[in-house]
Amino acid sequence: MTSSTAEEYDVIVLGAGPTGENVADRTVAAGLRTVIVEAELVGGECSYWACMPSKALLRPAAALTDARSVAGAREAVGDGRLDAAAVLARRDSFTSNWKDDGQVQWLRDTGIELVRGHGRLAGVRTVTVEEEDGGERVLTARHAVAVCTGSRPVLPAGVPGLAEAHPWTNREATGSPTVPGRLAVVGGGVVGVEMATAWRALGAEVVLLVRGDALLPRMEPFAGELVAEGLREAGVDLRFAAVVTALERAGAAGPAVLTLSDDQRLTVDEVLYATGRAPRTADIGLEQVGLRPGGWLEVDDSCTVLGVNGEWLYAAGDVNHRALLTHQGKYQARITGAAIAARAEGRPLDTSRWGTHAASADLAGAPQVVFTQPEVAAVGLTLAAAEELGLRVRAVDHEIGSVAGASLYADGYRGRARVVYDLDREVIVGACLVGPAVAELLHSATVAVVGEVPIDRLWHAVPAYPTISEVWLRLLEGCRG
Repeated sequence: MTSSTAEEYDVIVLGAGPTGENVADRTVAAGLRTVIVEAELVGGECSYWACMPSKALLRPAAALTDARSVAGAREAVGDGRLDAAAVLARRDSFTSNWKDDGQVQWLRDTGIELVRGHGRLAGVRTVTVEEEDGGERVLTARHAVAVCTGSRPVLPAGVPGLAEAHPWTNREATGSPTVPGRLAVVGGGVVGVEMATAWRALGAEVVLLVRGDALLPRMEPFAGELVAEGLREAGVDLRFAAVVTALERAGAAGPAVLTLSDDQRLTVDEVLYATGRAPRTADIGLEQVGLRPGGWLEVDDSCTVLGVNGEWLYAAGDVNHRALLTHQGKYQARITGAAIAARAEGRPLDTSRWGTHAASADLAGAPQVVFTQPEVAAVGLTLAAAEELGLRVRAVDHEIGSVAGASLYADGYRGRARVVYDLDREVIVGACLVGPAVAELLHSATVAVVGEVPIDRLWHAVPAYPTISEVWLRLLEGCRG
């Protein structure tokens, strides 16, 4: 039944993914009574269908590759294959078997209230919730509503038979209970290359279909080239300039037949479309506050939504399109929570660059790791992006395998590092590293970029010997020289 009176809170958060959880955590810590509204699992996409299960699928393959790259260890491993059942069981454990009891308990322990159901804006600081049993609740916020509803996968329009073929998206790709015999992956971005890596390692025959001529097009060109080399060595059939023009599937469980733009036909057991994301904003009541349903929410650096009077509506995470990364969503959540608390207390916001209430890192220093073989780790600007901004920069490159720590880590270590050096300010504005274990080098690059550390000071940050981080010495020499 419909509630006759509104339930009042200080803060209402739409969406209980990592971003929403962190907004609520910050506002509760500031003494504000906060409620989260969630229709699916508490923990969101990252916990159950993205970051955690995908990395759980990828880690065993990386561990096996590491063992095979060191004499003495490779003899112990031999030609053994991954135990697919064990890998999938471990993946299931990281998703808590798609149950959110633990995350719900965390909300309770933190003092965050939870309302299950689909939330929609109904006016200024007002949310209606359609509950699972058909009832409706009305919630009002004294201070703020934060939209943290995330994003959803996008399937391309105009492909005959696509919807009827029931293709995989990231959810099916990370959650499949079995290994497909033959898998076609459409898309050369992060999801495409990671899932091609994971399922090939688990024994699937994988073909990766890329519309363009490169993988990971938003990163330095050599990153995509080295990942392509690794995929081919693993046995992935990698095809560029490949466009799917039609898709057929006879029966729900039968094989799928893809027709490509060159009229080739490809038969597989499953098809994964990894072709982009769209905001989950089509049915959250944006029209009630003068915004367009289905679009990205434009925000300022404090994550306050633009175009809505009163500074009460916020949007953090994927939904604002600033940086579609879980860790950046959580970072924005911390900024958002601080901004909500400050306004609730009547304090002015500090939205200057790198200020307490400004998500400056989204634009200057968002780090990202692609867990392929080899790994890719990047932060800040690429060389091309820096030049497009008019910066006077130089790219400094070095082969990572030439440093002692890398050669000890893996026999025949192959990898490459680049920093983008701002010649006028004498700081590093971007970095890209490709090779085994480079993910653990990324935070040092992030500190250098976000901290805008002068090159003369970085020269005194001495990497331990013998580690892969010695590559920093070579890169800094290139900047100074």
